[in-house]
Amino acid sequence: MEMGNQHPSLRRLQEIQKEVKGVEPQVVGFSGLANDKNYKKLERVLTKQLFEIDSVDTEGRGDVQQARKRAAQETERLLKELEQNANHPRRLEIETIFKEAQALVKEEVAPFHSGGNSITDEFEEGIQDVILRLTHVKTGGKISLRKARYHTLTRVCAVQEILEGCMKQQPSLPLSDGAHPSVAKINSVMSEVNKARGTLIALLVGVNNGETCRHLSCVLSGLTADLDALDVCGRPEIRNYRKEVVEEINKLLKYLDLEEEADTTYAFDLGQNQSILRIEAVRKKTRAVRNELLQAQNPADPYLGSKSELQGLIGQLDEVSAGKNPCIREARRRAVVEVQTLITYVDLKESLAERQTFAGEEHPSLRAVWSVLGSLAAIQGEVLSFDGNRTDKNYIRLEELLTKQLLALDAVDPQGEEKCKAARKQAVKLAQNILSYLDMKTDEWEY
Repeated sequence: MEMGNQHPSLRRLQEIQKEVKGVEPQVVGFSGLANDKNYKKLERVLTKQLFEIDSVDTEGRGDVQQARKRAAQETERLLKELEQNANHPRRLEIETIFKEAQALVKEEVAPFHSGGNSITDEFEEGIQDVILRLTHVKTGGKISLRKARYHTLTRVCAVQEILEGCMKQQPSLPLSDGAHPSVAKINSVMSEVNKARGTLIALLVGVNNGETCRHLSCVLSGLTADLDALDVCGRPEIRNYRKEVVEEINKLLKYLDLEEEADTTYAFDLGQNQSILRIEAVRKKTRAVRNELLQAQNPADPYLGSKSELQGLIGQLDEVSAGKNPCIREARRRAVVEVQTLITYVDLKESLAERQTFAGEEHPSLRAVWSVLGSLAAIQGEVLSFDGNRTDKNYIRLEELLTKQLLALDAVDPQGEEKCKAARKQAVKLAQNILSYLDMKTDEWEY
């Protein structure tokens, strides 16, 4: 029926539903918490629409009653989704980790406020630990969680970059005040830049309530203008000094646009990222090579070609650009581990095949190590084909088998034989690597 011929109440309900539909993308992508301004705004808008729906007079008509019921259900669904996004356990986990970064900044950023730039190893290591833990927060592909994780990671990674900049030695900075009258001014500006650096770090993690990004941008731009106005009298060393200070200012300015970047889909939805797509393409080829190796009737045949192909895949992964995104770095690292594990498997099988032709005398301890290596090859084959989680009985069995092999190696007495010592050491490292790979396969990490 044409809208113009519909009952006025139905027309009103359609108008309300259209308004609710317009709010839906904001609700689905909401990545904040329940105390955020945007949460209150969306909650207020949806609650208002519920009141509007409730106020529609059905006049006892069944079709209007059903339409009003559907409109109310859809609005209530969005209200519930908004609340779930803000209170999701993973979202709260992200916030808890971020608060640790805030506590670190509050404790360690003080030197910057006095114009210095000294930082402690504990501060740098603490920030690195926060980043690592954030990359391991699982989002389940949920847009709001991916966005929240990316938004938080972007800020903490920016802090890390600023700290790394402080750690780098800059031999031309600063010059002596007596070198030229302009040098004293540049030194003074550099001190202000260090203060601004501390202010920026505090802003990035939300612990500086007395400053805004806009004001800091004005301060930094003002410092640049002061430097541009200086007369360096054609002296190249002073000109270079000024240039480096200007570059330091420009580095800080680029971090003031992070809020906008975090709202773009390509940034937080790594499923669309070109680097991730290249990594996934390599992983697909890796799985194909793995299946070929594990299913081969005569394993010796595909070894040479497989190893060459696997080395090529390592080269492809080396070419993948991870940029500053720790999630992409981790995805690439894990892909590299997958390929390297297969290469190790091929090397071990080849060594065991060559050993079958060995007919000479050897030390009993070395023979014991080779026996363990034979067992490890069989276990590694099972680990490569394992596709379960840590609650599976097979996972527990494989873990126990690897532990037993480590204990068997520990019981081998090399009796002072250097060759035996080296062989046992390599075997222990192999067993530990297989165990680590099994753990990596089952830790449910996601980008």
